[in-house]
Amino acid sequence: MSDRPRLLPLLGANRHGSRDAMTCLYRCGNACDHPVPNSSDNPYFGDLVDAEVSRRGVVRAGAVGALVLGFGGAAVGALAGAAPAAAAPTAPAVPDAAEAAAAPVGVGSGALTFKPIPPNKLDALVVPNGYDHAVVIKWGDAVVPGAPAFGVHAQTAAAQAMQFGYNNDFVGVLPIDRKRALLVVNHEYTNEDLMFPGFTGIDALSVEQLRIAMAAHGMSVVELERADGTGRWRPVDHGRRPYNRRVTALATKFEVTGPAAGSAWLRTAADPKGRTVIGTLNNCSGGVTPWGTVLSGEENFNQYFVGGDGAPEELKPKLARYGIPTDVRYPSGSRKWDRADERFDLAKHPNEAHRFGWVVEIDPFDPESRPRKHTALGRLKHEGANVIVAQDGHVVAYMGDDERFDYLYKFVSDKKFMPGNSWVARKHNLTLLESGTLYVARLAGNSAAEIDGSGKLPTDGAFDGRGEWIKLVSGNRSYVDGMTAADVLTFTRLAADKVGATKMDRPEDVEPSLLTGKVYVALTNNTDRGKAGKAPADEANPRNLNKHGQILELVEDRGDNTAETFAWSLPIVCGDPTDPATHFAGYDKSQVSPISCPDNVAFDATGNLWISTDGNALGSNDGLFATAVEGPERGHLKQFLTVPLGAETCGPFITKDNRSVFVAVQHPGEITGASVEKPASTWPDGDFAKPGVVVTWRLDGGPIGS
Repeated sequence: MSDRPRLLPLLGANRHGSRDAMTCLYRCGNACDHPVPNSSDNPYFGDLVDAEVSRRGVVRAGAVGALVLGFGGAAVGALAGAAPAAAAPTAPAVPDAAEAAAAPVGVGSGALTFKPIPPNKLDALVVPNGYDHAVVIKWGDAVVPGAPAFGVHAQTAAAQAMQFGYNNDFVGVLPIDRKRALLVVNHEYTNEDLMFPGFTGIDALSVEQLRIAMAAHGMSVVELERADGTGRWRPVDHGRRPYNRRVTALATKFEVTGPAAGSAWLRTAADPKGRTVIGTLNNCSGGVTPWGTVLSGEENFNQYFVGGDGAPEELKPKLARYGIPTDVRYPSGSRKWDRADERFDLAKHPNEAHRFGWVVEIDPFDPESRPRKHTALGRLKHEGANVIVAQDGHVVAYMGDDERFDYLYKFVSDKKFMPGNSWVARKHNLTLLESGTLYVARLAGNSAAEIDGSGKLPTDGAFDGRGEWIKLVSGNRSYVDGMTAADVLTFTRLAADKVGATKMDRPEDVEPSLLTGKVYVALTNNTDRGKAGKAPADEANPRNLNKHGQILELVEDRGDNTAETFAWSLPIVCGDPTDPATHFAGYDKSQVSPISCPDNVAFDATGNLWISTDGNALGSNDGLFATAVEGPERGHLKQFLTVPLGAETCGPFITKDNRSVFVAVQHPGEITGASVEKPASTWPDGDFAKPGVVVTWRLDGGPIGS
């Protein structure tokens, strides 16, 4: 018998909206059943300045815009010492960083004219009339040439390390030329109930099955080709495919960079120098950089460690702040990977947990390169990181810490971005995230006294206010009393607690707009908001018991992404539009699609905001939505697609030519009681559920959304 209880759905309202108890178990290790890690008593800061900035004010975009990688022309050059791409189509390529950072033009009117699809509970991926979709790749498909064919009854760790991993989240598509691109995908977590036939419990798994799960975590890089000149893409299934690669939690070595690299906090018996980590865990969202690499956020890493009760006493408060229980050996939701690798036992290796929770950078154009963990960006439960090049050339990365009552961060590089596709530029740009200044956000409302937790708009007609970025560390200099730079970066949550950062409702994806420089934050939900002993509603988080979440818009002062002050507003307060506690930038709510639990955001080439959801608390399947964020259609939110039963919509990614939208269908059929033999979903093949990546395009070849 397993000592790990099989959970039933929670009675009453699920703390994660409609997220099933099985997802709570595997996705985050039953985080909502554990105490909220943030027990700090940060006061609400109040008004920061007297001047009020209009929530609809338009700021000038930076001289160099946010990242978007183009498909409009050859975006690559040749490697030094290698033949040009025209002579050798499979030769490694270097993206043109200047082109990658430039704003797209000439790809449609920007009007979102598609007819929104209705909410539904179908076990299918549903798109609007006039569109088609196809599965690009799914769990078990070959990634590395020579990978064995997938067989659910014949799985091995060696095979999984060559095959597409489980539960894909972030999706990035980086062009090689007009017809080819690299798909880079995160594999966030595994669900052993739905992976292994005959599953009876974690304790009954063999060590080999645990190693299979470890190999199914990580990332995949897959070369794609455009299908017949349409918006459809498919994996290249012939030739060398030199870029194809699997990164796993099982064996991939990561280099540690930045001020905390080599610090005492990161040293272990296996790595006494504290500079090389095996594997990456619970990779959630991410971002694509102008220099052609992919950033990946390590999120709910805490659930992989056991033995917190045996850790040194002085370390226990730090572990607890990151959600690692210190009163039991095997907390609820534990995966018990210590049976396969003792480094996951904190009683034996207490520093191993500190080696996860970082932003990871992988270079898909150099398959021999070692991925890196950047300590300069701080350690937290990273949803992801998205980069923009500021007016003065410094690189700015925005990040959210996906936990109830945790914080919003940004990083500003010390060095400046170098455009072009020379090896000098590329070598330089690959160092941009190794040193800089890390900030945490503090927000104040313009109408703080009117916020009562109901979601009622203040008399000024907006949830809005001012904010400041509080400096935590710059290079090797700490700005937090009693903490060194290595302390701040390794225990960033504790540093942010000390400086009084604003507690947010699960800040997940944070992404700057390519065209305006404004920044958008998906605040997913927080049903603990306003409960006894918990932080009450404030203007940025205006509803108690918040089931549906909101979108925050942040406008840096002077249009400068390196600024230390900003204006903010909530253009969208999610939920059923018939609920008075919802807001859609003042748009006619009778014309708006219902939305719940925003998770990831992205922009198309004309600046429309696309929002994917996770845990729809309105009772229908999760989906992908789009809205204008400027002009008279601002707030006119429309549902573009829904994913199958039990699934979450991840990604999304819209190509620069606006002809393809990619989404990851994560955990289809993840419903309590489901198994391989008795699936709750049969998407996509009609047998048992398999996570996968989908591409959608217009049948007439026109721009997406229009």
